[in-house]
Amino acid sequence: MSNAPTDPRPTGPTPAIILVRPQMGENIGGAARAMWNFGLDRMRIIAPRDGWPNQKAVAMASGAGRLLDEAGLFDTVREAVADCDFVFATTARMRGITKPVMTPERAMEHARALVGEGKKVGVMFGPERAGLENEDVVEANAIVTVPVNPLFASLNLAQAVLLMSYEWGRQTTDTPPEVMEMAKTEWAGHVEVEKLGDHYEDMMDQAGFFFPEHKAENMKLNLRNLWSRMPLTRADVQMLHGVMRQMKRWKERG
Repeated sequence: MSNAPTDPRPTGPTPAIILVRPQMGENIGGAARAMWNFGLDRMRIIAPRDGWPNQKAVAMASGAGRLLDEAGLFDTVREAVADCDFVFATTARMRGITKPVMTPERAMEHARALVGEGKKVGVMFGPERAGLENEDVVEANAIVTVPVNPLFASLNLAQAVLLMSYEWGRQTTDTPPEVMEMAKTEWAGHVEVEKLGDHYEDMMDQAGFFFPEHKAENMKLNLRNLWSRMPLTRADVQMLHGVMRQMKRWKERG
């Protein structure tokens, strides 16, 4: 079986990431890296402050330069979103504009549904200094607000793109929220754990651990319960058997 990495290119349509009047090339490059980390490759750039192309963006993109090469360049928000069926505007400020306000998770869940229906989706991010203006936000269908510290709500542009890209990736993969990485072993079976319990109970009984006698049965029950609660691998069981055997050898040497 080949261990070669799989092609990270998206297998279907994805939202367009739209950078509105970005100021620093480094942030544009950082945004490209964030997008490519999660399979997004459609970037649109509106009136970048330092012109385009931008060598600082290329240097920062490091491996995601293709996104910059293929990025669409626009003069206005209206032009950039003209072909979109649904547009999200990311902002940390309440605007006094009547629009749905979503979390990144909910926004990308909705984006996935829209893309699944064959619709084109855009996600807008404002310039670093002040974010999107109301004139930009009115072009969007919904607002996305990140629940950050209200005393420090500003996100770096690349960070904001990373957060939304991550949520898109999370919505479109079957990655379980938690897995156990097994290091050349496997889970111990019920019988193996029972035998480990027998071993410890026998050795501890010989050592006089279960005292006083009227509490012995309950102590043994608690010990059995301890073993049954622990997610032991076969390597764990072997090691714990070894611990007890070594302690017995140490006692006999004395």
